Amino acid sequence: MNDKIKIILVDDELLFRKGISFLLEREKNMEVIFEASNGDELISFLQLNNHHPDIIIMDLKMPVINGVEATKIIRKEFPEIKIIALTSYDSKSFVANMIDVGAVSYLIKNSTPQDLLTTINEVALKGFYYTDYIMEIIKEDVLTNKKVKSNFDNNFLTKREIEVLKLICFQKSTVEIAEQLFISPRTVEGHRNSLLLKTESRNIAGLVVYAVQNDIILGTI
Repeated sequence: MNDKIKIILVDDELLFRKGISFLLEREKNMEVIFEASNGDELISFLQLNNHHPDIIIMDLKMPVINGVEATKIIRKEFPEIKIIALTSYDSKSFVANMIDVGAVSYLIKNSTPQDLLTTINEVALKGFYYTDYIMEIIKEDVLTNKKVKSNFDNNFLTKREIEVLKLICFQKSTVEIAEQLFISPRTVEGHRNSLLLKTESRNIAGLVVYAVQNDIILGTI
């Protein structure tokens, strides 16, 4: 990988933030371009600079603007930036809320360094990364809160779109999907964009939720 993954760290605990920065800077494919102690500093930086990150690693509980509110603003103003939640809160309600507002992955602070590095690399490659635990919470959140967004008819999605959606839910990359379905990566991207449009999903998490709601994720290819 020639281009480094550009990262911003947002956490009000200075020692913890510096520790993560030290870890990431040791990786040849990662670069920390900015650190912030709260959401307000982060958003100010993004609004005043053209040098934006690929990924933001975001704590939840912070002064001034917390991680949830900052994520909402970023998803609206800078939708191309991927947000990974890294927090000490592991309750299902916190996880479900952050995923719902736009986080593409969720890590607990007692995760291993390798867990963090894997998550960053997977998000950079695929645009999202959910552990089995997080996937179960997404499913439970859909069923518990009855966030219904269902098909109107059996032809709402094409057979190929359903195949692509299933593979997205299995966390396959664009290249992996292309290889498995014997189509080009560009065609996969076209199907993914069509899925986002048809299901009115803002991101991959929305597609996963849609698949759960409509029992698509339970099927096989």
